[in-house]
Amino acid sequence: MKAAVYLAHPRPGSFNHALAEAVAEELRGRGCEVVVHDLYAEGFDPLVRADGTETVEDAPEADDAQVAAYQAELAELDALVLVHPNWWGMPPAILTGWAQRVLTPGVAYKLGSADGEPDGLLKAGRALVLNTSDTLAEREEREFGDPLQRIWAACVLPYVGIEDVRRTVFRTVSDSTDEQRASWLRQAREQAAALVDG
Repeated sequence: MKAAVYLAHPRPGSFNHALAEAVAEELRGRGCEVVVHDLYAEGFDPLVRADGTETVEDAPEADDAQVAAYQAELAELDALVLVHPNWWGMPPAILTGWAQRVLTPGVAYKLGSADGEPDGLLKAGRALVLNTSDTLAEREEREFGDPLQRIWAACVLPYVGIEDVRRTVFRTVSDSTDEQRASWLRQAREQAAALVDG
């Protein structure tokens, strides 16, 4: 099994970093080939340029070596892991830009008809999304309707062919104890193990 972990948090040493490291370690310990992408550390440019080819069918950004490398790697993956905080009910801009620049037509999906129904092109059958949040679960659901669940499990990942989308939210992080964080890291490892086991 080959998996990639995409980390989107700007501060080294953050709990998001700890989650990504724990998941990668667990997956490797179970015999998986794992690559970890810290999008901030790798200097990923999330901006879609006006002269880019992101919206042209079957024409990925050939002039951007980093995007091309991410896209080539995606074609070989069996699973994706996305680790990021909840910022304003959205992923950080760097991860949104990654989705918009990397998950392009002809690479991640192909529109099968004029009504916008896609054919997902990724072979990865499953994804794990790990989010951190400082919003209580009850308030998140009552006032916001859990927008990150809609983004990943309804909009983005099924569109590219990933039907098995698992998501866990760790909250509230800002006032969490060391014991709570250790428990969350164990939970993240369990989620990673389940990703391998199916």
